[in-house]
Amino acid sequence: MSLDRIEALESESVFILREAFSQIDRLAMLWSLGKDSNVMIWLARKAFFGRVPFPVIHLDTQAEFAEAYAFRDRYAEAWGLTLIADPCPPLEAVDPTLPPASRFAARKSEGLKQCIARYNFAGLIAGIRRDEQSIRAKERVFSPRGADGAWDFRDQPPEFWDQYVTTPGPGAHMRIHPLLSWTEVDIWRYIARERIPVVPLYFAKDGYRYRSLGEVGTTAPVASDASTVDQIIAELETTRAAERGGRLMDHEAEDVFERLRANGYL
Repeated sequence: MSLDRIEALESESVFILREAFSQIDRLAMLWSLGKDSNVMIWLARKAFFGRVPFPVIHLDTQAEFAEAYAFRDRYAEAWGLTLIADPCPPLEAVDPTLPPASRFAARKSEGLKQCIARYNFAGLIAGIRRDEQSIRAKERVFSPRGADGAWDFRDQPPEFWDQYVTTPGPGAHMRIHPLLSWTEVDIWRYIARERIPVVPLYFAKDGYRYRSLGEVGTTAPVASDASTVDQIIAELETTRAAERGGRLMDHEAEDVFERLRANGYL
């Protein structure tokens, strides 16, 4: 049953990627270096016969873990990616009323706005999932963003029978979410089936591992002895702890994630 589900999810994601590529000019994919975006790149290579036919963007805060940078450099070359890795704006450029970790995360929102303007992208493929965070559960597969990158979750187009609105309004851009229906354990089952490489920080060392990768200083590991993909899957099948429990920004204020998302955060 699990394999049937994974095959159905893979098929749906490949369809979404091909639909986006056929309908939207100046398309790019966001690459956080995490497990979800690695799966997304893998799916794109399947969808387009071994290559990713659009640039991939790493919004570089210059504060990633050393293991993440090493992974990026290795697999950008191995997978033949056209990589854009422009640095994000400094902390002084973002909303000073945000709590510390959220303010740091908001650098990516500002970096994304600059990237869209610099390269004139009309569509961005992102690896978010509905089960990850409550505000993301309100997303659409094809999600229009305003000219300033803002997202109004109260005004989203209907999506019935795999029929998507793929044209953003004047001056706007489209976000495409091919992993929206996946869960965390789906991601790991697919990684296991396809043998997809991931940053080694996901695997336990000395009783701790990372479930969600952010930046140094804003992400904490969780207690775990899962040091293989199979052990991670077994752990996720029984745990009740939140995936983003190690993300400091998620514990700062009740409405902070909604504020960030409304302003263009992933």
